[in-house]
Order: sequence, then structure tokens, then C-alpha cells
Amino acid sequence: MLRMILQRLMIAVPSLIGVVIVTFLLTRALPGDTAAYFAGPAATQEAIDQIRVKLGLDKPLIVQFGRYVQDLARGELGMSLTTGQPVATDIRTRLPASAELTLLGLIVSMVIAVPLGIFAATRPGSMVDHLCRVIATAGVSLPVFFTGLILVYVFYYLLGLAPAPLGRLDIFFSPPPQVTGFFLIDSLIAGDGDMFLASLKQLILPVLTLAIFSIAPIARMTRASMLAVLASDFIRTARASGLSPKTVIVTYAFRNAMLPVITTLGMVFSFLLGANVLVEKVFAWPGIGSYAVEALVASDFAPVQGFVLTMAVMYVVLNLLIDILYGVVDPRVRIEA
Repeated sequence: MLRMILQRLMIAVPSLIGVVIVTFLLTRALPGDTAAYFAGPAATQEAIDQIRVKLGLDKPLIVQFGRYVQDLARGELGMSLTTGQPVATDIRTRLPASAELTLLGLIVSMVIAVPLGIFAATRPGSMVDHLCRVIATAGVSLPVFFTGLILVYVFYYLLGLAPAPLGRLDIFFSPPPQVTGFFLIDSLIAGDGDMFLASLKQLILPVLTLAIFSIAPIARMTRASMLAVLASDFIRTARASGLSPKTVIVTYAFRNAMLPVITTLGMVFSFLLGANVLVEKVFAWPGIGSYAVEALVASDFAPVQGFVLTMAVMYVVLNLLIDILYGVVDPRVRIEA
């Protein structure tokens, strides 16, 4: 297993190098002039040139890239011109908000989609099976930002059941003492039940938006994988041996159907990280997605590069965790590795 992990990490190094190069070139190819943006509409050409020199944008691309790589080697992601803070500090501050939202969205979708896929596979052609198909079709057809806007309109504007979509907390609450950066966990550590409920209410609609988006692929893969396993010879043997249906489905069928589901979970989690960019803008969520969008509009290179590099590292870690889960679920993977 350790050898497999080291091999995966060695493979990830060229990918991260490619991400650094491509991100650097793409940010420089974006339309707009960073120096002109921050100089203001009334600035003279001389003032714009001075800002360009100060930012190092007057240097050749190869020189700018060399400085960027040197900063990365020191663990520095540059300075954000929009916030005036180091990009590493901004990302470290905002990442828990995005992670809390994404992880809860994935957990909710798993709680709904996996049992739904199992029931649909064990009862093909039933109402549950048709419901699974309808949910899967609707989930992949609705854009995530449209789903979020509909939920806000119905539950906040029409029914008044949800709080205003204005970030992680209501304006009457202050953030809990930071331990993990996850408001739900930090409020429990602080023993503040009101804070926990307030942060949970703010999470409901954005989490539901991400869950609706991710239920479809998980439910479809669970159903397809379970159908394939239930038609196997060893399942027929287990049933002929007199084992209970629950034992056959949970102990034998589902465990053998888990590998494709785990792969789908990894893909869905990566999709949710991308969908976070839109969801955070809809719900004014102070995560790294909205941070990157604001920097992109302002032609602020450093935050965009830091955001893409952070996402790339998270994808590498995610793929590594999936490989480890493969070995836990199926010992044959460990033996082959």
C-alpha cells in the first residue's frame, strides 16, 4: 500500500507542474490590464506604467514565471491586489467555508442517493426505480446556479422558511472562536447551541443545492453497479444457501458494488468543488470560489493562480484517498499494488 501511495505521488508531481505552467500562461492571456484596473479610470498613462513596473508586469514572461516559481518554492502564493493580503492567508481563511459546504453537500447526497440506488436495483420497474430515474434526470438537467436561485425564491422569498442568503451567519451573530474553521464544529466545541442552529440554517439551502446536483450520478452508478452484482453467480449461490435478503444485499452485493460508487464519489466531489464557485456567488458564501471570481473580474493574477493550484492539490489528495479506499474495500487492490 505504501508503495502504491508513493507511486501516485510521483505521478502527481508532473501534473502539478503542468497546472502551474498552464495557469500562469492563461492568467496572462486574460483580457484587460491589471495595472490600468487598479490605477483607476482617471489615471494617466504614466501612472499606469508606474504601477505596471511596481507589479513586475513590464518584465518578459519568462522572468515573471521564474519569480513566480521562486515564490512557490518558498511557500508564497503572491499578494492579492484586491484584498491587500497574502493569497495564502486569504485561501487559508476562506477554505474552511468552501470545505464545510462541499463536504456537507456530498454527505447529504450520499445519504439520499446510495439507499435510493440500492432500492431501485432490488426492485427494478417499481415506483422507487422510476423515482430514481426521475431524480437522476432532473439532477443532471438543472444548472446548479438555477437550482440555488429557485430554492432561494421559494423558501426565502415566498415561504419565509429559510434565512437570507447572506453568508455563513446571520448578521446578529458573530463567528465562534476558530478551531477548525467549520462553524458547525467550532460552535459545538464552544458549547454554543444558538450559534450551531444559526450556522446550520444558513447551510441548508446551499447544501441542498449541491446535494440535488450530486444525487443524480451517485444514484445512477449505485443502481447500475448493484444490478450488475445482483446478477452474478455468487449472489445466486448466496440466495440458494438460505441467507436472508438483507445479508445478501448488504454484506455481499453492496460491498462488491462499492468500487464504482467510490470512483463516482471522487468525481462528484471534484464536480462539487467546481460548482461551489456558482453556489457561493448565489448565497454570498465567503469561500475560495467567490474569492477567485472576484479576483478574476479584477484581473488579479495571484489569487486566481493560488485558487487553481489549491484545487489541483485537493484533486491529487482526493485521488490518493480513493486509491486507499480501494485497498480497504477490496484487498485484491493491495495485493496487486
